[in-house]
Amino acid sequence: MHVMRDTAALHPPPTDAARLAHFPVSFFATVMGMAGLAIAWMKAAHTMPLPVGVSQVLRAVASALHVFLLGVHALKMVRHPGDVDAERRHPVRLNFFPATSIGLLLLAIAWAPDAPDLARWMWAIGTAAHLAFTLYVMSSWLHHTHYAIQHANPAWFIPVVGNILVPIAGVRFAPADVSGFFFAIGLVMWGVLMTVVLYRLFFHEPLPARLAPTLFILIAPPAVGFLSWVALTGEVDAMARILYFFALFLTLLLASNAVRFLRLPFFISAWACSFPLAAITIATFEMHARSAQPFYGALALLLLAVLTVVLAVLVTKTALAARRGLICVPE
Repeated sequence: MHVMRDTAALHPPPTDAARLAHFPVSFFATVMGMAGLAIAWMKAAHTMPLPVGVSQVLRAVASALHVFLLGVHALKMVRHPGDVDAERRHPVRLNFFPATSIGLLLLAIAWAPDAPDLARWMWAIGTAAHLAFTLYVMSSWLHHTHYAIQHANPAWFIPVVGNILVPIAGVRFAPADVSGFFFAIGLVMWGVLMTVVLYRLFFHEPLPARLAPTLFILIAPPAVGFLSWVALTGEVDAMARILYFFALFLTLLLASNAVRFLRLPFFISAWACSFPLAAITIATFEMHARSAQPFYGALALLLLAVLTVVLAVLVTKTALAARRGLICVPE
């Protein structure tokens, strides 16, 4: 009993102020996952006899979550600016700042069918913010003093994915050249970063357990690229098929290593798998809608089921970790 009291005295529970100081910007990956799930269910309802209400509820939850996290992060910027600067200088966490603008772009896609005026503003603000984030992150890569090859990891794709995402709603809200501009940035930089990240994975030590779930981010650029290419061209041509099939291959590759991922302890970084899984699910529904082939319909439903279960598990584990005081603590 005395030992337990002494231990508690040495390690008191963190205060609310301490939790706020350690609130990670990577938390915005939860918005990407929830918004991606909402869009996946929306796409499913448009192509198959599935209820529309599910996507509407998920869309509302993702929107409320984004507003809440923006408020928390704004409060952190006011009360703990030094901790925000530390994240901004961190070689991994820096890449999660663009998740804030990606969340807004995804919500613009989700709201576009029912509230186009609201979605247009979301898209415009998200696009402008993401361009600013992209310029800042890439400038830090060009003029760095602290990066090493060990810092390279799939999270570096996050700024790229956002650029490829812009045309999905952008073809509706802006001239085609605007969408083409962002698509070009994302596609070319995806090729560059893919080479760097694969070199790091092949010839250096494995990713630490905390970053292992970010391997799923590899799926996102080609899957989102497929959706953007179809939005820009209006058809599933040879280029679209290359992007889709490569995303599908990466999904199979990671699925073949599922046991390894299931053995990992839970970290908030586990949410990194949510949006990529949503992206390949949405892309598969698009393939089904364009080709009308039963195979893609069956695969899309399977992926939607997996995505829904994964999100349910992530929400449950995040809630349990928060209840146990394991969220927003020093790493």
